[in-house]
Amino acid sequence: MKKILMTLALVASISFAYAQPGGGMGGPGGGGPGGAPRGMGGPGGGGNSAARALEAKKAAVDAAEAAVAKKNNVANLIKLGQAYVAAYDAPAGNAWIGAGRQELALVTGNARPRSTEEVVVNGMQLTKEDYGTHNFYFNGDRLAIVEVTRPVVPDALTKAVDAYKKAAALDTKGSKKKDLDKAFNSISDKLSDEAFNLYNLGKGSEASKLFEQSADVSALGGQLDTSAYYNAGFVAHSAGDMARAKQMFEKCLGYNFYGEGGEVFAKLANISEKDDPAKAKQYLEQGFAKFPDSQSILIGLINYYIDNNEDTGKLFDLINQAKANEPNNASLYYVEGNINVQLGNEDAAVAAYRKCADINPNYEFGYVGEGVYWYNKAVDLQDKAQQELDDAKYAALVAEFETTLKNAIAPFEKAFEVTKDNDVKVSVAEYLKNACYRFRDEDPKFMEAYNKYDAIVRGE
Repeated sequence: MKKILMTLALVASISFAYAQPGGGMGGPGGGGPGGAPRGMGGPGGGGNSAARALEAKKAAVDAAEAAVAKKNNVANLIKLGQAYVAAYDAPAGNAWIGAGRQELALVTGNARPRSTEEVVVNGMQLTKEDYGTHNFYFNGDRLAIVEVTRPVVPDALTKAVDAYKKAAALDTKGSKKKDLDKAFNSISDKLSDEAFNLYNLGKGSEASKLFEQSADVSALGGQLDTSAYYNAGFVAHSAGDMARAKQMFEKCLGYNFYGEGGEVFAKLANISEKDDPAKAKQYLEQGFAKFPDSQSILIGLINYYIDNNEDTGKLFDLINQAKANEPNNASLYYVEGNINVQLGNEDAAVAAYRKCADINPNYEFGYVGEGVYWYNKAVDLQDKAQQELDDAKYAALVAEFETTLKNAIAPFEKAFEVTKDNDVKVSVAEYLKNACYRFRDEDPKFMEAYNKYDAIVRGE
């Protein structure tokens, strides 16, 4: 598919811009979003010309329906499907998600909205423009959501699919298979885009159904989009419809689609943990075997063993098994460090993080793990000191806090040095900026480091 929903936070970032991913929402891009027009066949301007154009689309549908009623053959059914798709596209014109205002002015003939207002949608401040047949929602200067309010033909895409399916059934020689496959996949894309629009508008139940329909239609075109089932499950899960979410995620497993980092296993475990803890454990262990460095699966396992009073040593059995399979995988020691942090085994956690560097000196997350460990411990000591009333104990805690915070600097600096991921670099710079600021008066090198990392965080 084009995009995969990963977390609700993506509503505010990726899903509005359609810049991802399958995702995440991560994944490869597809027709429509991402900087290319969707190919909508409708009018560009407003007024009578726009109304006449919409009437023409409806008339084309009526004529195509009449032709099929008179002669039910492959050619007429394909024309009917095309008429339905054109009718679906018409109200919003040649707009596409992510388009800027200047780009939209070119493809819509400088159409002017009937009204404009500032609205909050799913926690995002957007500008809503009403054009009569549709609403455009802008996030800054970019089109974030298209909402058709007056469709030319209700449920046009479903009707188009039905027409194409009937054409495929009559096309016994397969002479039109290539064209029909292309048509099904195009409709699948449109259904996916519409599902994202509904999701962003807070209409989760409707969005989940459209994502599922998008996947089903993609199968008709010979290119099953399993990530659309994931999105259907994700939206249902977010809306609290766990039965539907489970159904969709189980479909994903049936097609060997696991989501980013095995997220399907984590979601199914979350759904099952109350009613069937044993099943939840099974999902987590299956997921861990395939994705041993998945943090959501790992945390799920840790919580399961703690909540159910089971031997947490089983976690180390799992990680040791993974290490035996991949002895040169530094990320497994990073996972081991995280497990030990969660379980309070601090010395073992640091040792595991440092083992990452022994295996792969350029693996940044071992350094990040150790840095975060020391940094978080320093924060805890600071909080404890602020609550201490005894002066001597307070001074001792402050001294321990400063030593601990300094311990975080070296691993963070190493992570900053070796990482090639700019997002990681900026995140590490944030930690380093805060740590170095604390010691700015102690040594000029800390003030110099603070200025360096502050500039990076601010994007300079």
